[in-house]
Amino acid sequence: MYIFSPLAGSLGRIRTATAVLVLTLALTGCATVPPPDDSMNLAQTQLQAARDAGAADYAPVDLGFAQDKFQQAQAAMAERKYADAANLAEESRADADLARAKARLGAARAQIQGKVQENTSLRSQGEQAAAAEQQQQAPPAASSSSVPTEDMPAPSSSELSAPASGAGFQTLPENGQQPASSSSTQEVQP
Repeated sequence: MYIFSPLAGSLGRIRTATAVLVLTLALTGCATVPPPDDSMNLAQTQLQAARDAGAADYAPVDLGFAQDKFQQAQAAMAERKYADAANLAEESRADADLARAKARLGAARAQIQGKVQENTSLRSQGEQAAAAEQQQQAPPAASSSSVPTEDMPAPSSSELSAPASGAGFQTLPENGQQPASSSSTQEVQP
């Protein structure tokens, strides 16, 4: 014998209704977000533009972030998590734009540095050419003479002169005056 209880029947119906409601919400939640194909295509295009701009050389970290986010977006697409995929695709696109901008900046700096080096080289060549031209225009007498034409400076007064030959050591009187003749100098024998 089976006894129907009003409470037992209503609990079963409530559980069934709740399960149907949850399943319906889950299905409508997935159905409301379409696959972000446009975002994925745009992110992939931006990644390629960053690579073409030289981001691998000038902004490898930002390019790596963009590539990682794009791979995560692809994985979310495969799992049908379209909202996550759309967000990750937008983040990938933003990172790729940043990498591309940094690559352009790095390339411009490298180009400027090359021009600075080229200008320095040209300036040096110009100075060398001017110096060579100036040497060619100088009078030949001045360039062939090895003796300087300027006067030699006089020796300083603090230098001692060599003693007279055969005279030996000379002593000066204590009053600081020089003797008038060589006969007043005394020879000191060791």
